[in-house]
Amino acid sequence: MRFNEKELVCLSRQPSEMAAELGMRGPKKGDVVKKRLVKLVVNFLFYFRTDEEEPIGALLLEQCRVEREDSQTFSIAFLDEAERKYLFECDSEQQCGEWIDCIIKASYEFMRKNLIFYRTEIHRLTGKDPLEQYGISDETRFQVSNGLQPKQRDTSSL
Repeated sequence: MRFNEKELVCLSRQPSEMAAELGMRGPKKGDVVKKRLVKLVVNFLFYFRTDEEEPIGALLLEQCRVEREDSQTFSIAFLDEAERKYLFECDSEQQCGEWIDCIIKASYEFMRKNLIFYRTEIHRLTGKDPLEQYGISDETRFQVSNGLQPKQRDTSSL
């Protein structure tokens, strides 16, 4: 995926949902744990050398799996490269849980699923589609995709 470097640097300076100095080990064989300032901004996880203002890297938190490795460590692996893991060491078990929770909730897919869930609930309770007023209720990205085929309409009486 391509990104504009200047835009990413600008995004990295935005207020973060979460930020802390964590131990971080990259996915390459032989990588060692290094202290990094880690910032979660929207669905990007930026990491910095602790004494620098520009990020040295960023992870787009889409199509990834976040797993607790032990009480104070979690990992991020991308679905298309599951063997490549980024490891993060926290100061406490509580901090580790908070990071995992925030990272999971940062993905577009998580937000989309929540929107679909709440849309369905509001429709069930009120009989109205809350997205209709915005003219986006028929957009594919807001539809439930559960693998079921849509029901065929009975056209024999038309």
